[in-house]
Amino acid sequence: MFQFINQQTDLENVLTLMRQSSVYGLDTEFIKVDTFWPKLGVFQINVDNKIFLLDGTTLELSSFWQQIFQAKQNIFHACSEDIDLIYHYAEQKSLENVFDTQVAMSFLGHGLQVSYQNALKQMLDIDIDKDQTRSDWLARPLTPEQMNYAANDVLYIMQLAQRLQADLHDKGLYQCVLEDCHNLTFEIATETPKEKLYNDIGNYRHSAKQLMQLQQLSVWREEMVKALNQPRSFILKNSTIHDLVEKNPKNNFQLSQMKDIRASVVREHGKTILDLLTFLPEADEWPLRMAKPIRHSSKGVTQAVDDLINLAVTECNVPKEVLMRKKWLNALYHHVVFNGNEQDLPGYLLGWRYELLTQPLIQLLSKDIDYLSTQMKVYE
Repeated sequence: MFQFINQQTDLENVLTLMRQSSVYGLDTEFIKVDTFWPKLGVFQINVDNKIFLLDGTTLELSSFWQQIFQAKQNIFHACSEDIDLIYHYAEQKSLENVFDTQVAMSFLGHGLQVSYQNALKQMLDIDIDKDQTRSDWLARPLTPEQMNYAANDVLYIMQLAQRLQADLHDKGLYQCVLEDCHNLTFEIATETPKEKLYNDIGNYRHSAKQLMQLQQLSVWREEMVKALNQPRSFILKNSTIHDLVEKNPKNNFQLSQMKDIRASVVREHGKTILDLLTFLPEADEWPLRMAKPIRHSSKGVTQAVDDLINLAVTECNVPKEVLMRKKWLNALYHHVVFNGNEQDLPGYLLGWRYELLTQPLIQLLSKDIDYLSTQMKVYE
C-alpha cells in the first residue's frame, strides 16, 4: 500500500519515478510547537498511484524539492502550511503549479474550509480516520497507525482532484481555481517588509508615537524569533505588545506586570524592551496614524455594492464568499479613497475577477468618494 523511505538510495528510486510523471499528490506531517520554522517529520507523495512516505528526519531532499518545483502540477488539500514548509526547506518561493482541492471545493459551494476527510466523504463517499493529527511526527520509529494515517492523506487525493477538476471544467471554473491557487502560493511567499510589520499589530486608535513603538518592537521580535527559531508568542505576544505601548513601563517590575509576558523574557530582554519603548526616532520619522476602517458606504451605495456582487455571483456561478472577501472589499475602499495604484490591490482582484467585479466596484465606489472620505479619517 505504501513504502516508508528513510535511506538515500531508496529516495533515488522515488526521484526516478517522479521524473517519469508530472503530477503529484502531496501532504506533510510536521511539528511546529516550540519553533518558528516547522520541523518536517514525514513528506507523503502519491506518484503514479504509488504512495511513498519520505522520512524528513533523515533524508537529504534537495533533489526532491527541485522535482516538485518542476512538476506540471502538485495537488494538495489545504496547502498553506505545506507550501510554507516547502518554501522554508527548499529555500525558494516560486511554486506556481499547485492545485488545492480545498480551494476547488469552495468554488463548488462546499464552504471555504472543508476538511480533507469531509471532502472525501462528500465527493467520493470514502471514509478515513483522522485520529493521528496530534502525533509526534519526529519520534522514531513511527507506529503503524501513524504511517497508515499519513498514507491515507495522499492515497485518494488524485482521485479527489480528478473528480473536482471534471466538475470545475463542466462549470467553466477550472482556470479560475488555478489562478486563485497561484495567488495563494504567492501570498504565502510574500513576507511583510520589516518597516511595515507594525501594520499587522496596530490599529487606527494608536497614536503616531505608539505606532513607532510598535514598529520598533515588532522588528526586534521578528529578528529574535528567526535568530532563536522560536514562535513569536515565546518572545512577545501581540497582546503583550499592545499592553506595552499603552502602559509604557519604566522598569523591570512594571514590565513584569504586562499582559501575558514571560518572566524569562523580562529577565533576559527587559532592558532592550524598555529601551525600544523609550528611545525613538525624531517625531517626523514616526508612521502616520492608521486609517479608520470603513464600516459601510452611504446607504444607497451599500445596497448597490451588494447588488453588484450578487449579480456577479449569478453570472459566474461562484459562491459569494469565494468571489469577494471582506478584506478585498476593504482594499477596494482604501484604493478609491487614496487614489491608489491598481497593481497594489490583492492579486485575487486583478485576474479573472477584474472585469467581472473589481472594475465595476471601483467605478461604483468612486461615485461615493465624498462619503467614503468622511468615514475613513487619516490622522496626521
